[in-house]
Amino acid sequence: MKTLNVNLGDRSYPIYIGVDLLADADRLVPYIQGQEVVVVTNSTVAPLYLDKILRLLSDKRVETVILPDGEEYKTLTVLDDIFTAMLEQHFSRRVTVIALGGGVIGDMAGFAAACYQRGVPFIQIPTTLLSQVDSSVGGKTAVNHPLGKNMIGAFYQPQCVVADISTLKTLEPRQLSAGIAEVIKYGLISDAEFLAWQEAHMEQLLALDEEALIYAVERSCQNKADVVAADEHEKGVRALLNLGHTFGHAIETGMGYGDWLHGEAVAAGMYMAADLSARLGWIDQSDVERLEALLLRAKLPIFGPKALSAQRMLELMAVDKKVVEGQIRLVLLKSLGEAVVTDDFSTELLLDTLARCRR
Repeated sequence: MKTLNVNLGDRSYPIYIGVDLLADADRLVPYIQGQEVVVVTNSTVAPLYLDKILRLLSDKRVETVILPDGEEYKTLTVLDDIFTAMLEQHFSRRVTVIALGGGVIGDMAGFAAACYQRGVPFIQIPTTLLSQVDSSVGGKTAVNHPLGKNMIGAFYQPQCVVADISTLKTLEPRQLSAGIAEVIKYGLISDAEFLAWQEAHMEQLLALDEEALIYAVERSCQNKADVVAADEHEKGVRALLNLGHTFGHAIETGMGYGDWLHGEAVAAGMYMAADLSARLGWIDQSDVERLEALLLRAKLPIFGPKALSAQRMLELMAVDKKVVEGQIRLVLLKSLGEAVVTDDFSTELLLDTLARCRR
């Protein structure tokens, strides 16, 4: 087992990464402060892993909330089901919320914990690669709105993160690839050595090799933990973690949540960011081709949907948390391994990228 720490003073917390951790009471029970627990999961994850968690909580008063599975259910309406369950059970401020599932469950359970009685403890147990390497770490919680993804939420840190690599064995190949997109992101923004490691080990990741997965999750989480410790509330460097996300969120919003997986949209978005970076003369076309090859090996898309015109993509990108006074700001690449947040590009060049990167 690997243990990392997110260093945030008195709100610091550990990330546990390893095999068969869902059966390890020492990784979970010490972080439950009272006798009341709400386990939030979904209809896909519950039959696989809920019983393992409940066995560890046999001496607690536990309520289970099973939500429908899918990005399209990451809404305020569905979020209210969590609040209703806690209120019906008369749970106090001593209740601990456990998020058992992928990024949607982690975001919704974390947001519910941030809001219930103005904040109660919660624990992240991510069961997808994407959530293990990204969304479970750093305290971003949110729900979607028809006009924009993750526009309603809060920064709220968990008590701990338990990333059990064993849960990845039940992932569909498409979900695994979606998670690899976020792994690739860390290499692109600040860790060229890690990017090269991915190029050498992509087949092992796709084959669910435990050693490769543990290394990828550990290094991704370390990259993110370092950034979060330096900029918890995204006032500066943390925005770099959004490489590809302004493009990707536009795809998700424009196509309807759930049509594209988040990691798939981010993959296409990273390719668009690279294409625009090359148009600006910041990286070479060979760098774009190198990224293209890696994304395709990971079985990820490089182009966005043809159904979204360049102009429509531009309109959707204007509804983004990085927009400042109407100006779109993007995370672009100075090299493969160095990203910047910038508005130093012309709308014409951006439209050229958006027009080319559709299929």
